[in-house]
Amino acid sequence: MSDLTHPGTTPAVASPPTGARRRFSLRARVSLLAAVCVACTVALVSLGAYITVHRNLYSEFDENLVNRAEAAVESPSVQTRLQSVPGAFLVSSDIHIGLLSARGELIYPQAGTPPPWGQRELAVATGASDSSLRTDPATDMRVIALPSGNGVAMVVAQSLAPTKRTLGELALVLLFFGGAGILIAAAAGTAVARAGLRPVERLTSATERVARTMDLRPIPVSGDDELARLTQSFNTMLRAVAESQDRQRRLVADAGHELRTPLTSLRTNLELLLAASRQGAPSLSARDREDIESDIRGQLDEVTQLIGDLSELSRDDNSQETAERVDLVEVVERALDRARRRAGSIEFDSELQPWALTGDPSALERAVLNLLDNAVKFSPPNSRVRLTLRPLGDGTAVIEVTDAGPGIAKEDLPRVFDRFYRSSEARTLPGSGLGLAIVKQAAERHGGTVYAYNAPGGGALMTIRLPGIPG
Repeated sequence: MSDLTHPGTTPAVASPPTGARRRFSLRARVSLLAAVCVACTVALVSLGAYITVHRNLYSEFDENLVNRAEAAVESPSVQTRLQSVPGAFLVSSDIHIGLLSARGELIYPQAGTPPPWGQRELAVATGASDSSLRTDPATDMRVIALPSGNGVAMVVAQSLAPTKRTLGELALVLLFFGGAGILIAAAAGTAVARAGLRPVERLTSATERVARTMDLRPIPVSGDDELARLTQSFNTMLRAVAESQDRQRRLVADAGHELRTPLTSLRTNLELLLAASRQGAPSLSARDREDIESDIRGQLDEVTQLIGDLSELSRDDNSQETAERVDLVEVVERALDRARRRAGSIEFDSELQPWALTGDPSALERAVLNLLDNAVKFSPPNSRVRLTLRPLGDGTAVIEVTDAGPGIAKEDLPRVFDRFYRSSEARTLPGSGLGLAIVKQAAERHGGTVYAYNAPGGGALMTIRLPGIPG
């Protein structure tokens, strides 16, 4: 049967419900913590107060009992029909008093109750002990015995019931007010937690909204406490994410726009070649075919360069995967050698001073090469491009590239390092509009900056400023 279990097997134990495993909320934990702290404080204060009052009451009780016993010993005797007794017998009301002889005989008021006595009191009567003070467990009384003449002891006893009743009432009062304080503390903790955690709840709701809808609008900030600063920090993160998304959208949109022209032209030329290869179609002349193939190669080179530039720009701006000590003179010389091989009739004048920094030599070489290629592109044939590397004396050095071209229009100067930006003069020249943007990114990755000016003697002056040390 399905209800039976095989010998040696253990029946499956049902897992506790989800609610049993659910942890307390932060608000409940704050309220509980407040109540526990107040409870511990109240308990310690109440215990201290009770112990202090207990000690003082019993000390005062004993002191008062001793004083009354001494007064009873010193009181004058009163003559009765048979014997002489202390006058204290006649005025005692809340105490039990008596005279204990060495033979164990106790004399006490006829209307009163004899005080309890034992060996300790008898020892005082016989002179073996100077005094005795104890609590009698049978009657719950404090009993004191003092010598009262030869072979006689004055025994005085007083009940502890009133004192214990007072302590019991004190304990009830402390318990009542302590419990009330704990309840008030729990209510106050709940109120404070609710008010204090309301900004946290808003921040939590906002983060959940961002995760659910990708809505990056800032969260309203109120106050100037730690939670307000946390909200401001979260808003700063949201703005950074929004800016990153905007940059990605612009990059994709600009890349699509830049790729559309060469791809359209490439498709057109390929369709012409395919159409000419069909049977019955007019054939292309050798010159036309050569021109089309030349256009296709140029368009492929343009697309390849654009894709490479996009890959370079898509790298993390803060990545330093290949960070190492870089001799900037060697980096600039390698870039200069590569630029000379494709500069045609353009010549270069260089003046390089030692400089070193920590970074990515490949990225820096690419940045310098882009500046040189840009200078070559705008310089007329048989002109000269000047390259300078010099320290500024403030912990930085500059790489300056000056071309022999017409310079940069004033309205174009602020935007020459933007992605895909091309001036009206540059639109007729080859390029993707990403070369100088790569220069700017490489400089910023190494803690530097870039500048663009018009040189005093004519032409454009492009500058990279980098931190480092003299090499």
